Amino acid sequence: MATKNSSKTPLATKVIDIKIKDANSADRETNTVRLPAIGLRGLVMFPKMVLNFDVGRKKSLLALNTVVKHDQKVFLVAQKDLVTDDPGPDLLYKVGVVAEVKQILRTTGDTVRVLVEGLYRAKTVEFYNDGPYFEALVEPHPLKKLKIEKTVLSSALMRTVKSQVQDYSALVPRMPRELLINIISCEEPVELAEMVACNLNLSVEDKQQVLEQSNPTRRLEILNDILENEISILSVENEIFDRVKDQIDKNQREYFLREQMKIISEELGDSESPMDELENYKKKIAKLNLSDEAAEKLLKEVDKLGKMPGSSQEASVVRGYLDTCLELPWNTSTVDKIDIAKSKKQLDKDHYGLKKVKERILELLAVRKLAPDIKGQIICLVGPPGVGKTSVAKSIAAAMGRKYTRLSLGGVRDEADIRGHRKTYVGAMPGRIINAVKLAGSKNPLILLDEIDKMGNDFRGDPASAMLEVLDPEQNVAFRDHYIEIPFDLSNVLFIATANNMDTIPAPLLDRMEIIHLSSYTREEKFHIVHDFLISKQSKRHGLNTRTFKLTADAIYSILDFYTREAGVREAERTVASLCRKAAKQIVAKETKAVKITAANIGDYLGPKKYRPDFIEKDDCVGLVNGLAWTSVGGEMLQIELATMPGSGKIELTGSLGDVMKESARICVSLVRTLSAKYGIDSDFYKNRDIHIHAPEGAVPKDGPSAGVTMTTALVSALTGIAVDRTVAMTGEISLRGRVLPIGGLKEKAMAAYRAGVSTVIIPKDNEPDLAEIDEEVLSAIKFIPVDNIDEVLKIALKEYPQPKSVTINEMTAIPVMDRSETSTSLTQ
Repeated sequence: MATKNSSKTPLATKVIDIKIKDANSADRETNTVRLPAIGLRGLVMFPKMVLNFDVGRKKSLLALNTVVKHDQKVFLVAQKDLVTDDPGPDLLYKVGVVAEVKQILRTTGDTVRVLVEGLYRAKTVEFYNDGPYFEALVEPHPLKKLKIEKTVLSSALMRTVKSQVQDYSALVPRMPRELLINIISCEEPVELAEMVACNLNLSVEDKQQVLEQSNPTRRLEILNDILENEISILSVENEIFDRVKDQIDKNQREYFLREQMKIISEELGDSESPMDELENYKKKIAKLNLSDEAAEKLLKEVDKLGKMPGSSQEASVVRGYLDTCLELPWNTSTVDKIDIAKSKKQLDKDHYGLKKVKERILELLAVRKLAPDIKGQIICLVGPPGVGKTSVAKSIAAAMGRKYTRLSLGGVRDEADIRGHRKTYVGAMPGRIINAVKLAGSKNPLILLDEIDKMGNDFRGDPASAMLEVLDPEQNVAFRDHYIEIPFDLSNVLFIATANNMDTIPAPLLDRMEIIHLSSYTREEKFHIVHDFLISKQSKRHGLNTRTFKLTADAIYSILDFYTREAGVREAERTVASLCRKAAKQIVAKETKAVKITAANIGDYLGPKKYRPDFIEKDDCVGLVNGLAWTSVGGEMLQIELATMPGSGKIELTGSLGDVMKESARICVSLVRTLSAKYGIDSDFYKNRDIHIHAPEGAVPKDGPSAGVTMTTALVSALTGIAVDRTVAMTGEISLRGRVLPIGGLKEKAMAAYRAGVSTVIIPKDNEPDLAEIDEEVLSAIKFIPVDNIDEVLKIALKEYPQPKSVTINEMTAIPVMDRSETSTSLTQ
């Protein structure tokens, strides 16, 4: 770095004097010479000019060291671009000055102050940038000699230049008088041009233009044009300064009057002058760079405030409104910092499992990376409680580097909670959406709309309808809160909603969101979450460590099987916290130094087992079939018991069955009637036998069509007396024609079968693609058999296939259909 030093006080404590050698004038004029080169930033050197400047760049310092060791000659050339720290040869001018180093002062920092004297003008033949510093092969570049010592033209130009310098000095009063006298008294054209160029405050380009010109007369012409342009600029600057000074005088008068008003307000006991308050509001509005509509609205409110008594209630309302509007982040936003690898690592760190959810979130982030201005990506995470919906949203905010705000919508019944209250009401305030943006302090935060399915409605309005505008990317560009009354852009906000049940979300609102389902955790996923995350978290919270508290793997499985029954892990975490408290009590009471909890002694800490695990029966039974059910806390084994007895054909359904499940029972009875001949069943069983269908755990409500094949199998088993294989479980809806229709929740049902020890699971053929979602551990332990019709189910489930009996024409009440190809044929017939 080479910069001019205007200070005359030496900064160094040590001065190095250099002995100056005489240069051979003949060689200097006729020969090229290779010299170290230094690029000057903001400076142009002239011959016979004495200049001191600071050097800080490494290459320049190395060049100075070489100069000191040799003949003290250095080539100084101006740099074209002042910003570049390490300019190449193409960023240096061709014409410079060969100078002699007179003195070097080492300062306290890394810079060196150099005193040089210009010797002669030189032109670069070639630059060398292959060494530690710049070198240049230069040749002398002398000025052209005038034919006559003083021509008429040069004399006229000298007078003009001197006159221009006098005009320039009048516009620049700080110009030294001695310099002006020296310029006016100068009689040499070359000396005059160089004296004016190096001492006036001209640009580097203008000075370099003078230096490069070899014709003395042309130099004066160029200098005259430069001075004329500078004088024009300075004249305009002075005019502007005068106008500004007049304005300042006017402002000073206003300031004096305001100060008088301020003193009067202080005498009256007011803490702040009303005029100061209004000016502060206007300054804040101007700084926000609002739209014309918003700025006009706020300025009207400021003017209204100025016309009100300061202590009136209406003035307090207006102040509150202005303060709220000015606190909103109108133009404040954060920059998304998206790294897919880091985001994946963050999600894996915060959550175990949830592969599909993580994949969808990474897709969202990837799209945001490629298209930052994309609008309308509103996600709704749907799943049972405790599966990590809220924490997933937090992880997304952390991965994107956005501000995070949670907005709880559970129990919200008033539309004003979303849109805000109008200012005319006492205690009016903005709605929750605008308030969340204000709390985030950014116009593009991530806002979590928690429990969006639990919004209600009453006579005060429907908040779900108000959310339609918030979540519509075509409308939320100009969202109008009833309190703010100014359009606010919500299109940059990333909304993520959570819900436990989609059924309670209105269809128009659901249509605006992309649904991502979070299923309940499997038993193995819960085990890993408790083992890898919750134990260490609760141990640290309760002052324990791995040495003083240990929970074995079998104890964790006992907690999951016998003491908790949930979709997530909240109850499991509370159970672990309970064990930590009991362990802490024993350690503090000095009953033991360390606590180890196993499946054998966990009952001593948690008491009797709360839940009974699902296990298959020890023996094959008639009329008892293993069904599978989905619940909000995961899958469960649902056994169907069926008994027949002599009677009048009554059908008894018990076990808190819902309407859909009762209809499935009636369908299975009608289906078995059509198949009675094929399976050797008395065709009049519906007349002379009573049927009782029961689902155990009668206090638990049950509903859904997926137990259709289970009840049909149980009925055929009871009527034929053939036992059902106890290692087989099944799920599927049954049709009146014997088809097995698809169901939902296969992943959870498969895990329930795995826990119960089932070896074979019968599923509908259309659910075969869902096997890809099931854990590898379950797939390796259970054989899944897809089926199309009830005949295939009975061949697998019953210990032996029922033998048909001969029937008469009168007994054939219907033609059973076993598969879809037969269905189309029978319909044609």
